[in-house]
Amino acid sequence: MEWLFFGLIALGLVGVFFSVISFPLFMILILLLTGIIWLVDYLFFQKKRATGIDEPTAVEYAKSFFPVILLVFLIRSFIAEPFKIPSGSMMPTLLAGDYILVNKYTYGLRVPLVNNIFYEINHPNRGDVIVFHFPPDPKVDYIKRIVGLPGDKIQYQDKRLTVNGKLLEVVAEDNYDYEMEGANIISARRLQEQLGEVKHDILIHDIPNHYDSESLGEKLMNGETITVPAGNYYAMGDNRDNSSDSRVWGFVPEKNLVGKAFFIWFNFDKFGRIGNSIK
Repeated sequence: MEWLFFGLIALGLVGVFFSVISFPLFMILILLLTGIIWLVDYLFFQKKRATGIDEPTAVEYAKSFFPVILLVFLIRSFIAEPFKIPSGSMMPTLLAGDYILVNKYTYGLRVPLVNNIFYEINHPNRGDVIVFHFPPDPKVDYIKRIVGLPGDKIQYQDKRLTVNGKLLEVVAEDNYDYEMEGANIISARRLQEQLGEVKHDILIHDIPNHYDSESLGEKLMNGETITVPAGNYYAMGDNRDNSSDSRVWGFVPEKNLVGKAFFIWFNFDKFGRIGNSIK
C-alpha cells in the first residue's frame, strides 16, 4: 500500500502546484531549464569530456525532452490547444465532458502568458464559440458564444435576443431532456437561432431569471438596451437559463480571448460526438 500512499501524496502536490502556477508558465519554465542545461553543456563541457565518457543523466534528459517540449509549446501557443468542457452552459452545442480543440491563431498570434497580440489576423464574429480568460479570475478559462461585437446594441426580453434593433429569428425544434449534476431530469425547449451567419441551437427553460442589481442581466430584464464597449464582446451560453455569462459578470475584454473552438476530439461517454465540428 506504500505506493498508493505516496502516489496520492504526489497527485496532491501536483494539484497544489498547478493551482498556484499556470500550465503555460510551467511549460516555459521546463523549456528554459532543459534548454539552459543543454546549452551550458554544449558550450562548456561537451568538448572537454573524454571520449567514451557518457553524458550526465541531466544532460541526456535535457537533450531528449527539449525538442519535444518546444514543439508542444509552439503548437499549444500558436496553433491549437485542447480544452475540456466542465459544465452544461453551452448545451446542446457542447456537453460536459467534451474534449475540444481551440484555434489559437484565428484572432491573431499572442505572446504567451501576457496574451498581447503581436500579429493581428482576424476579429471575432457574432456566433463564434470562443474560449477566453474569465474576466473576474483570468486563471480560469470559460467558453461561450459571442452575441455582441464592439458597438452593438443588445436587448434581451422574454428570452429573445435583439441585436442592433433586429429581433433574432428562432425556430422551435423539440423538447430537450437532460440530467444535471445533483438534480433530476430537466426539460427544456430546443430552438434554432439565427445569429449573424450562424444557425445554432439554444435551450430555453420555463423558469424566471434572477440577477444581481447593476448587472447586465438585471438591466436587460428591466428593458434597458446595453451597448458593447470598444475592445469588448458580449457573450452568452447556448443553455440560456443555465449559464453564467455576460449577463452575470460583464463583457469579455479583447485581451482575454484565447481562441475559437472548432472541433470535438473526444468524449469518454459519447463516442458519437468525436469528430464533430463546433458551430
